[in-house]
Amino acid sequence: MTKKEVRNLYKAKRFSLSSPERMKMDDLMLIWFQRLAFDTVTTVLSYWPIEERGEMNTHLFVRYLEYLIPGLRVCYPVINPDTAEMTAFEVNDDTTFKLNEYNIAEPENAVAVDPHDIDMVFVPLLAFDAEGYRVGYGKGFYDRFLMRCSPEVNKVGFSYFEAIDKIDDRNQFDVPLNYCITPQRLYEF
Repeated sequence: MTKKEVRNLYKAKRFSLSSPERMKMDDLMLIWFQRLAFDTVTTVLSYWPIEERGEMNTHLFVRYLEYLIPGLRVCYPVINPDTAEMTAFEVNDDTTFKLNEYNIAEPENAVAVDPHDIDMVFVPLLAFDAEGYRVGYGKGFYDRFLMRCSPEVNKVGFSYFEAIDKIDDRNQFDVPLNYCITPQRLYEF
């Protein structure tokens, strides 16, 4: 399937899930997430889940890491639609968030972080394939950002659904995940 076909199919599949079903799946994914090694993680880039898109509750995974890793630096992205670039900003309890033009919550009063300083990135996706490539929302912000990160950065995706065989129209700019977590299992690529 092409990215467009996958995107349309998995948006519909995600919207077919009820809120209680998603909450249960989020909890199951947290159990799988806890199996990863976090001994080198000091800085994580997450993203704010968008309820209208049926996204998984990434706050669960961030809270777990904050509990596990004292002093963890937590970052959220800010995108520039004019340049198609994304910047990570470190947040704290005083950080406020505002909605951008895509209805994504972005930090307002935060400090930019060098992409090489990030150890783990939660990468949004609609679907992924058996080789760790993903289909996102189609703007390429994350792929461009991940190319600027350290080669050792752990790229983690979360999906309510299992891997598809292959995304037919992958290209040289697509960056594969290291891990993808579903309610049923942990994929390692």
